[in-house]
This record gives sequence, C-alpha cells and structure tokens, in this order.
Amino acid sequence: MDEERALYIVRAGEAGAIERVLRDYSDKHRATFKFEPTDEDKRKKLCEGIFKVLVKDIPTTCQVSCLEVLRILSRDKKILVPVTTKENMQILLRLAKLNDSDDSLEKVSEFPVIVESLKCLCNIVFNSQMAQQLSLELNLAAKLCNLLRKCKDRKFISDIKCFDLRLLFLLSLLHTDIRSQLRYELQGLPLLTQILESAFSIKWTDEYESAIDHNGPPLSPQETDCAIEALKALFNVTVDSWKVHKESDSHQFRVMAAVLRHCLLIVGPTEDKTEELHSNAVNLLSNVPVSCLDVLICPLTHEETAQEATTLDELPSDKTSEKETVLKNNTMVYNGMNMEAIHVLLNFMEKRIDKGSSYREGLTPVLSLLTECSRAHRNIRKFLKDQVLPPLRDVTNRPEVGSTVRNKLVRLMTHVDLGVKQIAAEFLFVLCKERVDSLLKYTGYGNAAGLLAARGLLAGGRGDNWYSEDEDTDTEEYKNAKPNINLITGHLEEPMPNLIDEMTEEQKEYEAMKLVNMLDKLSREELLKPMGLKPDGTITPLEEALSQYSVIEETSSDTD
Repeated sequence: MDEERALYIVRAGEAGAIERVLRDYSDKHRATFKFEPTDEDKRKKLCEGIFKVLVKDIPTTCQVSCLEVLRILSRDKKILVPVTTKENMQILLRLAKLNDSDDSLEKVSEFPVIVESLKCLCNIVFNSQMAQQLSLELNLAAKLCNLLRKCKDRKFISDIKCFDLRLLFLLSLLHTDIRSQLRYELQGLPLLTQILESAFSIKWTDEYESAIDHNGPPLSPQETDCAIEALKALFNVTVDSWKVHKESDSHQFRVMAAVLRHCLLIVGPTEDKTEELHSNAVNLLSNVPVSCLDVLICPLTHEETAQEATTLDELPSDKTSEKETVLKNNTMVYNGMNMEAIHVLLNFMEKRIDKGSSYREGLTPVLSLLTECSRAHRNIRKFLKDQVLPPLRDVTNRPEVGSTVRNKLVRLMTHVDLGVKQIAAEFLFVLCKERVDSLLKYTGYGNAAGLLAARGLLAGGRGDNWYSEDEDTDTEEYKNAKPNINLITGHLEEPMPNLIDEMTEEQKEYEAMKLVNMLDKLSREELLKPMGLKPDGTITPLEEALSQYSVIEETSSDTD
C-alpha cells in the first residue's frame, strides 16, 4: 500500500507533494532491509518514477527525499536489474558531482544531495553486477579520485569524502582491474595517503616522522570513519605490493608506513572505533614491503635521549641491563629507538588473543606483521624478544600455563586451526633467531613439535635465515633448574621413581616383549604407523627412513 500511494504521487503530483510522501515512506522504512516479494513490481516502478523526477528541475529538499527512498529500495537486489541503466547511473553521477565538469564544492546546500547520491551508488554498485560493469564503462574510479582531490583539504565535508572512499573501496574490491588503474594511472597511493594525512592532521617533523601529541583530543567520529574507509581502499590498491621496483615506490610506501605509525599512536572517539582503526592499519601494514617498515621505529631526539638517561639512572641496577624503559611521556624506548608503534601492535595482538574467537581473521594479520618485522629488523626483534620472551626465572609451571604473552602464544601453538598455530609458532621461532634449542627452552618440545616437523628440524639445528650471533644469557635461576627440566613439557619436574628399577630381568624382558607385540598388532591393523627421521630431519615411515640410512652407510663404505 505504501508503494502504491508513493508511486501515484510521484507520477502525478507536484514537487511539494512528492517530497512529503517520499519523506513519510523514508521515515517508515528507514530500517527495512527485507522486502515483501509480492510488492516487487511496485518497487521497480517506484524506482523508475523517482529517476524520472530526478531529471526535473526540483528543489534540493525534494531531491534529497527522492534519493533517500532510492537508497532504501536499492537494498533489494531483485529490483535493480530494470532500473540499473547507463542513463540512470549518469543521473546519479551528475547529482554526486561525479561528472566531468570542473564545478567546485562551494554550495553547502548541495552537500546532502551529493552524500545521498553517493550512498545510492554504493548500494547499487554493491548489489548489481550490471552497475559494476557500467562503473567500468563510465570510468567511475577516475571520477571518484577527481572528487576526492576537490575535497582533499576541506574540513567540513567529511561525509562526502567518507562515501566517496567507500565507493572507491567497493569498486577496487569487486574489480581487480581497477586496483591497477588506481595504483598507477590515477596515482591512488599518494592521493589516499594524503587523505589519511588530512584526517589525522599530521605535522611532519622529519621526512618520515610526525609529531605525536599524547595529550591531544581523540579523532572525531567523522574523521575516524573517513580514515577507516581510506585504509580499506588503500589495502585493495596495495594488495599486490610485496616488492618495491622503483625508488619512488619505496618513498611512497615509507611515507604511508609513517602515516600508519601515526595512526597506531592516536585514538578514536570510542574504544571500539580505535580498535577498528588500528585493525585496518595492521591489515594495510601487511601490504607494505618489509624493507620499508623500518620507519615504524625511529631514533630518539636529543631531548628524549637525555630524558632516557635520567630515567635509567632512576631504575634499579638489575633492571637497566634489560635496555628497556618507559619515559615520562609514556614513550616506549629500546636501545635508543622509539618503539611506541611496535608496543601498540604487541598490545593489539594480546587483546585479539584474549578475545578467544575469530583468530584467523583477527589475530593472524598482526602476528604475520610482527613476524616479518622481527625477521627483517634486528631492533624490532630484540625489543619483541625482550617483551614476549624475557629471561626465564620461574620454570615451575608449563610454558602454556599462565597469563603472560608468552603463555598465551604457546597455547596457540597447539590450536585446532592450522593457520593460527603455524603463525604463532613461527613468531616465537623468529624471536628465538630460528634456533631450535632456544625455542624449546621457552616452549617445550611437545608444543614445538608441529613446527619442527614441518621445518624438518626435529633433530635440532636452526632455520634458513641469518641472524646476529649475539648469545642469549640464562638467569641463575634457570641454570640451577635446567638439569631437572622436562624437555617435552618445558617445566621443572620433581624426579619420579623409576618402576623398572624394581623389576627383575625376567619381568623387564616380559614387559618389553608385551610392548613389542602390542605395537606390532597396531601396525599390522594400520592403527599406528611407526615413523622415523630422514637424514634431512623430516618424518617418514620407519622402513623408508631405515633404507635411506642404509644407502648413506653403503655410500660412505664405498668412498672409504
């Protein structure tokens, strides 16, 4: 009934009546996302009628009411096929100031029309494949970038920027070809980075270093939303950017990484918005070539260096050797480097672990990022090692028991999700400089067995990557407890009585044969398969492993 009345007025009424009936329809269906199939034809005709009204010379308020109803109706995929035409798309582009004219954004009264038009385009492009194809034909990505340049430095049109960026994100998500166009032809990387700079009001103190006001106000909701949409669009633009081919590319990625560092050190209007902002920053940092991530840390200024020295003098002597301190302005420092951003990433990772769900989507990006940073940048690895795997003192509990970051990560090493446990184990392995003996000290053999089997390191050794040769120092507590530490569980155990010592030789032989017969039965019934280690350290069926060792022995004999 609502559609019939609205359609009648739209077809025959004047602008004032159309505005009133469409405003009533919009107020009633503002939260409607599921529509009655029986009224599908009426909604199609109402959409067509609204487009016919929009080409007329009508007041701005009437245009807004038309677009609000069109936005609501465009949530229904089924009605979009007959109304998604090139002519109708061009009507929306004109109203959204996405035509090829050089009109500036000076008329504030037009802003609501632009915003509603962009919202309609977002819905239509997302729900209609025909609209997606027309977007390519009409070169919509270039028009969106042009509109962004018009409002790049404007402070009072955040809604226009936000929905322009959202539409750009949708286009680059749905069409991979647009990503390349955005990256190279439209210079999307510097453009979107500048949008982020504007949203964060960044003031540069050096080429890749910005001023951080820890006591400043949080981002406004509008600027936070703009920043999140820009981060998502940038992610699509840079999704294939693992390798830097030109010096200009390297510079652009370093600038972007510096902007993302600034992003990590500021907060949004709410805790949830801050987490969403940081989450998108983490995702985008994962696309930055690892060689450009060194800008996440920076040397201290002369004033900060003097302040650090003062703070170190105030610490107990047994703490200064750890080379880590917190300055009076809450700056995290390690080895003379500002580690604030890395510390934020570490805290973000721990919060995601504590959530206890959606590990693959929420946790693996930040774990992967920290792993690659640690592998490529020595200072980052040493700082994270100091935070995650501090020198062992109390080894009475198993490595997976407790509430420290180390305990939480070790628990993840036996997680049911293969991807989660692999990246958690890889992170700890890299912090240990890919040395098996160091990893086992912090995790125990049982927790690390999966990683070592996959790497062919069950027999010990180290990974393929090169790290500095500085040695870990064990605490006196660990050295004293080390002889009694169970290598499998990784914790201190009281000596257990050996039941075999109380057996006679006949009982020992009987129990041994009993065990052999049980294993033989399980093997013949294929419930258990004896495995052995190949010379390269990987697991293989026992027969194959023995045969390989036989071949090696024969070869050695022939050589002799």
